[in-house]
Amino acid sequence: MSFGAAIWLGALTQSWNSPWRACILAIALFVVAGFKRSALLCALGIAILLGSGVMSFRQMSLERSQISHQTGVSVSIEFRVTTDPTKTKAKIFGSAVAPTSYSFLASARILKVDGREYRLRTPIRIFGTNPKLVHLLPGQTVSATGVLKESKESRVAANFLIRKDVAILTPPSRWALALASVRNGLTSSTVNGDAGALIPGMVLGDTSLQTDSFRIAMKRSGLTHLVAVSGANFAIISLFVLWCAQWFLRSIRVRLIFTAVALAGFIALVRPSPSVLRAAAMASVVLVARGAGKRADPIAALGFAIGAVIIGDPWQAKDPGFALSVLATAGLLLFAPHFSRYLSRFIPKFLADALSIPIAAVVMCAPILAALSGYFGLMSVIANLLAAPMVAPITIIGFIAALISPFAPTFSHLLLLLVYLPAAWIAGVARWAAHFPVINVGAGLTGFLLVAATVVILVIGKKIALVLLVLVIFASSWIGSWPGGEWELANCDVGQGDSLVLNLGQHKAIVIDTGPDPAIEDRCLSQLGIKQIPLLVLTHFHADHVGGLAGLLRKRSIENVWVSNEKEPLIESQRVRNLLAPLVARTPLQGTSVTIDSFRGAVVIKVLWPLSSTPSCEDLPGDGSAINNSSIALDIRTGDYSLFASGDLEPCPQGQIVESRVDILKVAHHGSAYQDFALLERLRPTVAIISVGAGNSYGHPAQRTVSTLARLRSRIYRTDLVGSIAIKARDHRFSVRTSGGSWWKKVRLG
Repeated sequence: MSFGAAIWLGALTQSWNSPWRACILAIALFVVAGFKRSALLCALGIAILLGSGVMSFRQMSLERSQISHQTGVSVSIEFRVTTDPTKTKAKIFGSAVAPTSYSFLASARILKVDGREYRLRTPIRIFGTNPKLVHLLPGQTVSATGVLKESKESRVAANFLIRKDVAILTPPSRWALALASVRNGLTSSTVNGDAGALIPGMVLGDTSLQTDSFRIAMKRSGLTHLVAVSGANFAIISLFVLWCAQWFLRSIRVRLIFTAVALAGFIALVRPSPSVLRAAAMASVVLVARGAGKRADPIAALGFAIGAVIIGDPWQAKDPGFALSVLATAGLLLFAPHFSRYLSRFIPKFLADALSIPIAAVVMCAPILAALSGYFGLMSVIANLLAAPMVAPITIIGFIAALISPFAPTFSHLLLLLVYLPAAWIAGVARWAAHFPVINVGAGLTGFLLVAATVVILVIGKKIALVLLVLVIFASSWIGSWPGGEWELANCDVGQGDSLVLNLGQHKAIVIDTGPDPAIEDRCLSQLGIKQIPLLVLTHFHADHVGGLAGLLRKRSIENVWVSNEKEPLIESQRVRNLLAPLVARTPLQGTSVTIDSFRGAVVIKVLWPLSSTPSCEDLPGDGSAINNSSIALDIRTGDYSLFASGDLEPCPQGQIVESRVDILKVAHHGSAYQDFALLERLRPTVAIISVGAGNSYGHPAQRTVSTLARLRSRIYRTDLVGSIAIKARDHRFSVRTSGGSWWKKVRLG
């Protein structure tokens, strides 16, 4: 085990571009080994150098490839497809939604640039919008012309963006077509809804049928690992095949070989991607441990699997998924038997065995999951316990249904109906658990250490300490939940976009813009408990302000809608009209006023912009400035706060708005540099909210805008840094809570 871990450490150190650390550590081990005469320490030093060496060779091969030297250049590439094309998530680029794009990994074979031809074998990532791409299968050879771009993905030399039509040079093999028919057969035989979409994900890792909102629910409930082909899938299938083999094969060795062949077929079916091969390696450890019994050391087998995976694919060293696989497997080997023995005192043995596996996996993986997400939910443990008994039946029966789907689709459909109720149970658990609050512990090392300490106490603590700890965790999750208590105003973290919510009480709210993503908008409004919207304001029709409308409409009623008088871009405005039908939207102009009752008194809303026609401005510096300048600008007053919100208005119309000091400013255009700074001087807000996406390509928010607000002594809250923002207002005094911070870091402003 320690030898494999040392190989992992060496590769990880090299992947951080710190090769000297690996060398120094190895030399130190050799020196100590010389004094102690320890063969183990010497072996560990060799293992560290081995891991560092394989990573170095892979990095050099990519860095010195011809492809990595041609970034930014238009080239022609002949490549071989290695993974199935998948549809990328729709992205918002300024004023519009990007066209549907497909992505997959490929091995570049021939590179043509400036009349020269290079033969190579280099991994690249392909992106393209051509519909032909979605029908490609692994093994096919394709030629295309496009542009090479630098990639943040360490295992590929570059990203290749296809600009022209693709030429498919070879048809798919019979083997690829057979596997595709099995995968497609399972998808076509499954039933509709979240439960039906869950089955292909649990069996083959195919999540194409799942909605965005369901994906978020699975992630927040801690069940997303069920829809990724993991070691658990392979372990279940392998142990099932091993169990079946005992009825016609006597020798355990022959049974293991037979099961290994079945495992190889399953790998081909779900595609031999790096994550799948990693999962297969971890499952092999479990298979050997269960099949060989006491004659095999499972921990030693786990160490061998770690080393083999790193040597074969050193990029796995810094993949969080690899760490999760290793820890989950270690938990299954080390803790699952103990948990099973303890639980069997109270419940039947078969149920104790089924529950012990997810408990052990969750306990071991919790610190890394917290480090990645920045939060920890106790309900994820309970959700996994509730889902655990259903996993094996769905995986096994679904696998059989997939195999027979090409030639017996009716019988395959009947088998899937058998597991529909278990799948519906898991889907219901995910939806239910996703509504519970989580504890924000902070991403990175802080979250890892906090949750790791909690896990240690849970494992070795006394019963009274365990009970107290569970109670504290539950209480903290409720105390620290966002938005927390009574709130008057919230800004959803929708990425590069806007969505502002004004609380009216009794699950009612005024909503200003819906952001770019329906799933994110729906989740935020669900967290805020909003079911009725007396007034929806869509400031203008850019996609980052109206793209999430479909999410807002899920199980919510709308009474009135205000939209901009500028109908461009026409694609988005037409989509909005179709979604809102038969509701008729109004186009308010400067001077329009409305009063709406809330739980804290009247909310008075005055429209300050637009005019009857968009003014002619000489300076239109930004993306879609003419449309931005048609944004609806609002002055909102209550007994507790005053608010100015103006969509994406730029300096020209801002300079024509007469507005005095306000408590809260929703900064226009994501805090861009296109501001009328004289207006900011007049507003002098106590709280300034900047709704902006992390790492956006526009440079938002601009440093000058942030500096000006800081000079005016405004407290600045940016969604890219603190997540969603909720403000509690009492007599113009404010308490601010953010979803990205912990409850003990809550800020109070006076």
